[in-house]
Amino acid sequence: LRGVGGVDSPETIDRFVKKNPHAVFYSLYGQTEAMPVSGCNYADKPGSIGPAAILTRVALFDDLDRNVPQGTPGEICVRSPAVFQGYWNLKEETEYAFRNGWHHTGDLGRMDADGFLWYAGRKPEKELIKPGGENVYPAEVEKAILGHGAIEEVCVIGVDDRQWGEAVKAVCVLKPGCTVSTEELSDYVASRIARYKKPKYVVFVDELPKTAGGAVNREQVKKAWGSPS
Repeated sequence: LRGVGGVDSPETIDRFVKKNPHAVFYSLYGQTEAMPVSGCNYADKPGSIGPAAILTRVALFDDLDRNVPQGTPGEICVRSPAVFQGYWNLKEETEYAFRNGWHHTGDLGRMDADGFLWYAGRKPEKELIKPGGENVYPAEVEKAILGHGAIEEVCVIGVDDRQWGEAVKAVCVLKPGCTVSTEELSDYVASRIARYKKPKYVVFVDELPKTAGGAVNREQVKKAWGSPS
């Protein structure tokens, strides 16, 4: 019995099945906050992540939290006894994740006529970062980084990573006259929050792009520094 986490690869699964004809391969969907959400025998519907698990309700919502028509991609939202109760000391993030009594996963999916769920990727505008399937909220990492005396401003984004799918990157502005190494800052974050949330990449810039209202323009940060380096 072996479990492997990550987005499925049909080619890899097909090779596995051919080499192990007597093995049974199951596709499951879930996340740290809600496990399991759905699952099925891969042979039943290759590529699907199955119908909702026992005691689990799944709904697909649009950006206004309205149900989407069958076959239309929407955010996968869950109700289940297996859903977590909230993020530790992160009231706003918890309230946002549990809008209207549903846990919003930040993942997109579509439902077919048989009630089978098909994964369609992450919501493009979702700020949540998922290194190795774990959930990292930029706000939590930014708060930890700003606790360091050398940091004036920071914007945390997710970047592509060959090993983990996604990695945490911090784009920082130093306070005048202050210095800190990337390793020191990363270790500092790891001492304050879970180690898997620390930035794999840290860059220092003169200033961060702002919106007309004066807030950090996260999309512009992604465009300028969204590469894994």
